[in-house]
Amino acid sequence: MKRRTVLVAMAAAPLGAMLPVTGFAQGKPIVLGFAQVGAESEWRTANTQSIKSSAKDAGIELKFSDAQQKQENQIKAIRSYIAQKVDVIAFSPVVETGWDTVLVEAKNAKIPVVLTDRAISSKDDTLYVTFIGSDFTEEGRKAGRWLVEKEKGNPGPVNIVELQGTVGSAPAIDRKKGFEEIIKSDPKFKIIRSQTGDFTRAKGKEVMEAFLKADGDKINVLYAHNDDMAIGAIQAIEEAGKKPGKDIIIISVDGVKGAFEAMMAGKLNVSVECSPLLGPQLMAVVKDIKAGKSVPKRIVTQESIFPMEVAAKEFPNRKY
Repeated sequence: MKRRTVLVAMAAAPLGAMLPVTGFAQGKPIVLGFAQVGAESEWRTANTQSIKSSAKDAGIELKFSDAQQKQENQIKAIRSYIAQKVDVIAFSPVVETGWDTVLVEAKNAKIPVVLTDRAISSKDDTLYVTFIGSDFTEEGRKAGRWLVEKEKGNPGPVNIVELQGTVGSAPAIDRKKGFEEIIKSDPKFKIIRSQTGDFTRAKGKEVMEAFLKADGDKINVLYAHNDDMAIGAIQAIEEAGKKPGKDIIIISVDGVKGAFEAMMAGKLNVSVECSPLLGPQLMAVVKDIKAGKSVPKRIVTQESIFPMEVAAKEFPNRKY
């Protein structure tokens, strides 16, 4: 039998039902090369920990690299893994486009690809075996639906500022799209400013400071594409003499512990869940592919939404 190899592309996503772990060849351990996006957020740190601990638990040898949020670093890491002839290459695509060349190289090397957490934009879907991850568009819709319900009966206008994620990344594109899809049905909702905060706390604070200087008295709502940017923005709002969660409604995505702490303090109104605990699911898929089993082309993870009213009750259950 021909030895098959696996390439896994990984980003940020929640944990759904685990696939069965059975039927892989005994002997030498599977070698997984994983090119992580970086360490830009609390979410990403938890994601990395999940991958590392799950690989160890599964008996999979992990080669890990940190791309520091640069696509060229990920491409370099993937090429290194191809040269090392690893069994699996996993990576979190920093952005959606620009992957075809290196993934064709992986395909020619007979290395299957699995995308996790973030998708890529490519006309050739044979470049990867499966994509495990969240439905980012639905996360945006959940945020939009919560806001529409919250502002029911308010004649408006409802002026929104938006902290986008990394430019060109799947979660930034899709969370914006899903949110706008919902709020566009009512003209009272207006996004008056939208700028990237690059998914980081420091940049979220910096951009929110600029928003407040430009439109401080007009802003009713902040929609942040992740919790870290929202937490940075909360600092900026407080420093401007306003009350986050009251003077400005704050909606974010991820559901990390820091967000729950902010909700319990009354400073964040709601967080849409995007679980980073993908490790067990990823390792199970890698083993299934190595065993020659068929896996679905798209595996969507299940997520919840947490308004501040349930934060104290839910907090003890949070693992990240």
